[in-house]
Amino acid sequence: MRILITGGAGFIGSHLADRLIKNGDKVILIDNLSTGKKENINPKAKFYKINIQSPKISDILKKEKPEILFHLAAQIDVRKSVEDPIKDAKINILGSLNVIKNFYQESLKNTKKPKIIFSSTGGAIYGDAKIIPTPETYPEFPLSPYGICKLTIEKYLNYYWKVFNIPYVALRYANVYGPRQNSKGESGVVSIFIDKLFSGESPIINGSGKQTRDFVFIEDIIEANILAMKKNKVGVYNIGTGKETDINTIFQKLKKITNSNLKSVHCLEKKGEQKRSCLDYKKAQKELSWNPKYNLDEGLIKTVEWFKKVN
Repeated sequence: MRILITGGAGFIGSHLADRLIKNGDKVILIDNLSTGKKENINPKAKFYKINIQSPKISDILKKEKPEILFHLAAQIDVRKSVEDPIKDAKINILGSLNVIKNFYQESLKNTKKPKIIFSSTGGAIYGDAKIIPTPETYPEFPLSPYGICKLTIEKYLNYYWKVFNIPYVALRYANVYGPRQNSKGESGVVSIFIDKLFSGESPIINGSGKQTRDFVFIEDIIEANILAMKKNKVGVYNIGTGKETDINTIFQKLKKITNSNLKSVHCLEKKGEQKRSCLDYKKAQKELSWNPKYNLDEGLIKTVEWFKKVN
């Protein structure tokens, strides 16, 4: 199949591209390389360096005629969305709509079975939920502009499904980690901690470090995307492990794996950060036949091993 991935040079997008190319699919990548990296790009993929807000997106879609769209390109930093919600909305809402609208217009002309798989968020969409692990049926009350934008795009996708009968799957990720994750940004605590530990710097933990997250390994995320593409299903699905881990525990585990003697440094907690986040994945298990295969310790070891090789 002809498959387009936005954010294709990024952490998740590049892993997905590798898997699809291995499966024999024709893959087209879009990325402006603001956070994605050239070295992540599979040489067998066709690459366009372009912003998803560009009007030239329509020209690419007309030329390439993709059957499937994996939409991953986004401003992914929750804290930056709090600092500048307008910029966040321009990228994550208007930019997304630019891609989605043009994909649907072209796919209706060129393919009988178009589908979009959207990388949403389970962590930021529910806010501080009272039910842990949190199911998809829980009311969505995001505590950040980032979460609001992701939820907005889910609603637009549902609109296209109900009105134009064009199927979609929105995958609400927990906290994804693994090889290739950017360690220089504000998000991705696992990669940031590993980078600090290898460079001899004390990692900084926001607040008490008792805030919890659901950490899911990159290879499990890629499998969820592949199943979402193949299965005849429409709607939203949580993709997590159903297990809470606090940030202090993540630091201690990584400290042990890297044989470090460094101590963490605590600073003030950040606005917009949740206290607890953990996803119920029973719906994905039942309807997509998806299960997380990697436990936290296995995933952390694999991630540390990758960072050792590239540092």
